[in-house]
Amino acid sequence: KCIKRQKQVKLYRDGKKVGVGEISNSSPVDFPLRKTLEVQTGLDRLPIGKHEIEIAFEAKPFGKLKLKVDDSIVDSKAKIIRIPRSDDDDYGANIIKERQDFVEKETGAKLEHIRKYSFDPKDLQGNIENFGGVAQIPIGFAGPIKIDGEHAKGDFLVPLATTEGTLVASYNRGIKVLNLCGGATCSVVGDAMQRAPVFEFENARKARDFIYWINDNLDKITKEAEQTSSVAKLQYIDPFLSNKFAFLRFNYFTGDAAGQNMVGKATFRACSWIIDQYKGIQHFYLESNFATDKKASQINIMRTRGKRVVAEATLKRDILLQHMRVEPESLFHHSSISNVGSFMSGANNNGAHSPNAITAMFIATGQDVANVSESSAGLVYTEMTKEGDLYISITIPSLIVATYGGGTHLSTQAECLDIMGCKGKGKVKKLAEIVGGVVLAGEISLASAISSSDWVSSHEAYGRNR
Repeated sequence: KCIKRQKQVKLYRDGKKVGVGEISNSSPVDFPLRKTLEVQTGLDRLPIGKHEIEIAFEAKPFGKLKLKVDDSIVDSKAKIIRIPRSDDDDYGANIIKERQDFVEKETGAKLEHIRKYSFDPKDLQGNIENFGGVAQIPIGFAGPIKIDGEHAKGDFLVPLATTEGTLVASYNRGIKVLNLCGGATCSVVGDAMQRAPVFEFENARKARDFIYWINDNLDKITKEAEQTSSVAKLQYIDPFLSNKFAFLRFNYFTGDAAGQNMVGKATFRACSWIIDQYKGIQHFYLESNFATDKKASQINIMRTRGKRVVAEATLKRDILLQHMRVEPESLFHHSSISNVGSFMSGANNNGAHSPNAITAMFIATGQDVANVSESSAGLVYTEMTKEGDLYISITIPSLIVATYGGGTHLSTQAECLDIMGCKGKGKVKKLAEIVGGVVLAGEISLASAISSSDWVSSHEAYGRNR
């Protein structure tokens, strides 16, 4: 609720001018997220140049707020290049062609391939703005890979979208060995999506007392948060104290969606209730950078963001020797040395290249590719068995995937999900297990190639685009 008090200001609400006399505590102006209010001042015409704009208002539950913005008034005769846009139909054929022609005229480039696509652009609303064409990324198929999971059971063909030569061949090589050894056993062992608000207090003791209050009121906070969605379920809140700040990591179950937007909305409602109920909060921010959205972090390795997936297999000695030309002992020794390199570098992954499979599958299936940042973390473990075989497993602690929402409904992306039987609701853990199995296959293939010195020669033979 936004209550304006200065008489020289007029507001436009739903296209209608609202006079000062119409705004009061009993008749406030609604100001929810994503709503735009147009403000008209009674000032004289401002000259061309830079100006500072200050807006002060009260908003429940935040109290008195003041916004300062530097902006400029430019000469209306000056040429301003603007990408064409239509308020009425921004995904129609005419405006799309106008944008394409505009880009060609402004840059001199010819959009021969960017213009070609096979879907209805109106399906893209909510996925992209200023649509003008497509980036075509080749898709290669790997597999079938044998997965023994709790949600994915059987043999699966896997679409990989990539421009890196030898990548699909490498995964097929690892999949062959995995299949000969009985396949990959894959398990989803954790599931949580976060939003991490921060509350500032006068001192550390008041921040500490606030955490006590949060713990005493978890049931009420949960009730508020879950009113925003039929899917989002608040599992727990992780509190962390530093200086005079209280950081709260809200952890949710988000069903088949990745859930970043879902948990943001739920946490905002919960925090609005907290601010109404608890006195002494000096400042509040919905995100403190402690959820580490789109960033790799140690806390996500420890506490999970998305799905925590473990893929494991026992590789038979004779199969490794026959198909990879490497002994289990050599792979094990190489893994031990690689651990030292990972520790020294501060890497979030002691494996070979798990983000290759994750990125290629993300692009193919309409995932948020920027979430490869979190999903890139990996923990590889190997040990020799008493039979002389090699046990290998990889934990992906923060695999952020979805089979519903986001870009998963788009044409080619939905087809790629359908190839693996992962399209729609109730399939997200199945997809996570398949990703885990493909990642494990890639680790086996590249580690074997490096250990047997096949790595460079393979790229020379198959991966050079000269």
